[in-house]
Amino acid sequence: MIELYTDSSPNGFKATIALAELGLPYRLRHVRIEQGEHRQAAFLALNPHGRIPVLVDHEAGITVFESAAILLYLAEKTGRLLPAHPAQRWAAITWLAFHAASMGPLLGQRVHFEIAEAGANAAAAAHFRQLCDAAFATMEGRLAACAYLAGDEYSMADIASFGWLHIARLVGFDFSAWPHVRAWYARVAARPAVRLGISIPAPATGA
Repeated sequence: MIELYTDSSPNGFKATIALAELGLPYRLRHVRIEQGEHRQAAFLALNPHGRIPVLVDHEAGITVFESAAILLYLAEKTGRLLPAHPAQRWAAITWLAFHAASMGPLLGQRVHFEIAEAGANAAAAAHFRQLCDAAFATMEGRLAACAYLAGDEYSMADIASFGWLHIARLVGFDFSAWPHVRAWYARVAARPAVRLGISIPAPATGA
């Protein structure tokens, strides 16, 4: 049995989307971040950094934290969400790494300075807006040539970037300058497993 410890967040949605896409049964453990449950000893024993999601595969005796690692684990476990062709396989891994290094962290900081701090630090907000724009421009170039980040095949790389873009859309970030990113977002958002994944454990209402 798989257990998923998660909350409604961009990182958590990556795991719930992937599990829905794969049709894997799992037990949901809702870790309520606003109530500090991610800092309790039982959860820190699973992830000492105190962040969701965490996936526990009891049958295999394996615990995985960090959303990108969870996506890789599920892809390897099932042989899905990672293209078989070597060039596209490595494209998916490359864009997953791009997301982990240049998409998720930057968008998280931008959401913090633009939304959570409500413009209190204009210089920081402008800095992270510029960095995010550069990351979106990079995605735009890729998606101008390919339907999905790995190429023609939907993969874990799309799930990873979608999680953060979903939150960015909810808080009102403007994507009009990147039409291929917007079209890709619509394609991914229309998938039934994605619609299910972003509703577990509850739909996000903001950042």
